[in-house]
Amino acid sequence: MKELENLKEAVLKEYPRMQRESGFRFNCHEGISCFNKCCADVNIFLTPYDVIRLKNRLKISSQEFLDKYTLLPIDESQNHPVVMLKMMADEDKSCPFVRAGGCSVYGDRPWSCRMFPLGVASPKESNGCDGGEFYFMIEEPVCQGYLQEKHQTVGEWVEEQGVGQYSEMGELFKEVSLHDFFKERKQLTPAKLEMFYTVCYNIDKFREFIFGSSFLKRFDVEEETVNDIRTDDEELLKFGFNWLKYCLFGDKTMRVRAGNDAAPRVDTAANVG
Repeated sequence: MKELENLKEAVLKEYPRMQRESGFRFNCHEGISCFNKCCADVNIFLTPYDVIRLKNRLKISSQEFLDKYTLLPIDESQNHPVVMLKMMADEDKSCPFVRAGGCSVYGDRPWSCRMFPLGVASPKESNGCDGGEFYFMIEEPVCQGYLQEKHQTVGEWVEEQGVGQYSEMGELFKEVSLHDFFKERKQLTPAKLEMFYTVCYNIDKFREFIFGSSFLKRFDVEEETVNDIRTDDEELLKFGFNWLKYCLFGDKTMRVRAGNDAAPRVDTAANVG
């Protein structure tokens, strides 16, 4: 994790800043000599939306996906749980989804894979300094894609790679993961950390929590929303972000049913039964 912080600092201080209209040269295809090499021995942090797309692509539960394909790195500087894609235990530490012909989950590949060779940085989010979001080129010596003749703008690349929905869900996640609560150096209790992990990464378990507990008796949730979150993982994740802002930080994003004094206090909200 210290290595990641050093990279962020280097990006903000040293990397040329690109905007959506900035142009660059890059292409990746099966005929290139480095094909698949960038998909090995790499740290891929998964967003909540990444997990949903991948577990649905594989037709497995979120719990099974987490158990089989992810790691939970622990670092004292972390404010909340994060998950990483677990590489194979082979000599190359290959991505579990890479085959000879390329990515086997390409249509549902994670956000960071879609963006490569671009990264996104925000000085304000990283250190509180002024400065808008910008793009930068990720430097990978093994990659020959930079030498290809295909030219495009950042905006064209982002659109071509289908980043839009991933970025939209990512912005909603930032409202939780970059909440002022963390900027004030406050820490979550173990129960709240568990709730954060459940909502963000184990979406099937969160659905069981909503429909298998007294949750809907305690909170006033519109019938249309109830119907949506019963089967739609993306809608459930959006709902979950609002729930986290309520139960972790005390934001007024949920409505307690009138006359229901049994609604859990914010510090014990993870224990709805």
